[in-house]
Amino acid sequence: MTDEATEAPQAAPAHDAGRMERIVNLAKRRGLVFQSSEIYGGLSSCWDYGPVGVELKRNVKDAWWREMVWSRGDIVGLDCSILMHPRVWEASGHVAGFTDPLVDCKKCKVRFRADHLAEARCGLTPTRRAGDCGGELTEARQFNLMFKTFMGPVEEDANVVFMRPETAQGMFVNFANVLDTARRKLPFGIAQTGKSFRNEITPGNFLFRTREFEQMEMEFFVKPGEDMKWYEYWKQERYEWYLRLGIKPENLRLREHASDELAHYAKGCADVEYRFPFGWSELEGIANRADFDLKQHTQFSGKDLSYFDEEARERYVPYVIEPAAGADRATLAFLVDAYDEDEVEGETRAVLRLHPRLAPVKAAVFPLMRKAGQPEKAHEILTRLRPHFPVQYDQAGSIGRRYRRQDEIGTPWGVTVDHQTMEDGTVTVRDRDKTTQERIHESELLPELLRRIAGA
Repeated sequence: MTDEATEAPQAAPAHDAGRMERIVNLAKRRGLVFQSSEIYGGLSSCWDYGPVGVELKRNVKDAWWREMVWSRGDIVGLDCSILMHPRVWEASGHVAGFTDPLVDCKKCKVRFRADHLAEARCGLTPTRRAGDCGGELTEARQFNLMFKTFMGPVEEDANVVFMRPETAQGMFVNFANVLDTARRKLPFGIAQTGKSFRNEITPGNFLFRTREFEQMEMEFFVKPGEDMKWYEYWKQERYEWYLRLGIKPENLRLREHASDELAHYAKGCADVEYRFPFGWSELEGIANRADFDLKQHTQFSGKDLSYFDEEARERYVPYVIEPAAGADRATLAFLVDAYDEDEVEGETRAVLRLHPRLAPVKAAVFPLMRKAGQPEKAHEILTRLRPHFPVQYDQAGSIGRRYRRQDEIGTPWGVTVDHQTMEDGTVTVRDRDKTTQERIHESELLPELLRRIAGA
């Protein structure tokens, strides 16, 4: 052990801690999320998505991309490099101002954010607040959240580069490239998903705040004077997206920032907030960034990033409306919101009532018995379904146990092959939420499931 300070443990409200613990346990047990480097004791606030979890997160990102890019004619996509020229982060203000106030407890060696002391927990006794151990807290100092590394064989200041703390800047520095190659007119947007990195002082709450995370961001460039119209538009669009994918309305709200919360460049900002087991917290931010970013990069790069409006015959620097969401936070919100417990056939079951488009596995196929040709028929059906969406096969244990395993990963439909299947070609299709069953001919199974997924 060294004298280096460690992060303060996070404490969830007692009345919700049990629910969050059950969700975390389910995530581990069913292959959604694992602790990173677990066999070596784990790495704090770093997580690995398992075979089921990676499908859930991919579905969240795909749903976002479909909504923001594919379904529109005014937004295009990018995939920018994680490593960028250091001047990018000088222009954006991250080198000088991307900091949090940091204090250390000299007794318990725990590090705290100075502006979050009220909810921080003591490192020696987590039931106490920060500083209650009798240790002296240091004076607050500013701590830059960007991870540094070196590009090239020599580790010296001239070779310092940063792991990007956000994906937004890649879209701003490519504004002229997209304008020229995609032949866009205002208003138009640039969208991107990808990894970002922040050396958070106090990460925690499972997937909510981590040092490595994935973002889903879009920069929408508009004419000055039309920015507030588009700001209101994107606030409503982004709020309703979560509702359309199954988030319960009572667990979602749109909160406008007060003037003293706004970044110095922001003309307006609102958060889509979700009621997690640990309280209301930001899920996505929608900001009116005005013309700050393009002007900064024009100044620092010497490149003109203005826009010439041919219809109005005028040149100006566009304003930007930015919806910025976290893929990991969204995945956590959908997971938490879908988690339910009820009683089926006298047993308590855990179930993820995920929207079918988000469900990691769309259907599971079961032979009722391991004989009479049922496994072979089940594999035939599985082979027909597999090219169209993720499916699983399970023949271990009672049919009830198999249903429960699929309920816990959110599979909407279970398809059972039984003795009647061998006689007339019909299978039973069980609904995850209603637990009802109906018989469908195997030739109609694929179109029926595709219809249900599309219509959900």
